Amino acid sequence: MRQLQMILLMCALVTTLLLGGCASAGREADALDRAQYAWSGAIRWGDFEGARNLVDPEYRKAHPMTPLQLDRYEQVQISSYRDVGSDRDIAAGTAMRDIEIGVVNRHTQAERTVRYRENWRWDPEAATWWLKGDLPDLWDGQ
Repeated sequence: MRQLQMILLMCALVTTLLLGGCASAGREADALDRAQYAWSGAIRWGDFEGARNLVDPEYRKAHPMTPLQLDRYEQVQISSYRDVGSDRDIAAGTAMRDIEIGVVNRHTQAERTVRYRENWRWDPEAATWWLKGDLPDLWDGQ
């Protein structure tokens, strides 16, 4: 009887620990959804400075943007932002999304489509997701 109680107690302890891990992964997944929503919203509305705040701080420090680079983003209007594929490994703290962005040149009104890959990493210290890399290169190949 005592052995059965001990086995049940151990099962309850293991279940509690596993559920705690699931809750943590759930919070991280929710945080990823919020970060990606904020990123895509900033890009859609042309708030490139705001979007840059979601870029990994280490990357921003190593690659500061000049006012000229930021001014270049003011020459375009985003007409669409579409997720065309994604992969996430919340447990490993990584996520990837392939994005298709519709870009309109404000001066010529010419529209084109740009493909972009977002790579995200979980920062447990800041309890947030950061984009690894920079703003999408809307002039790729031009």
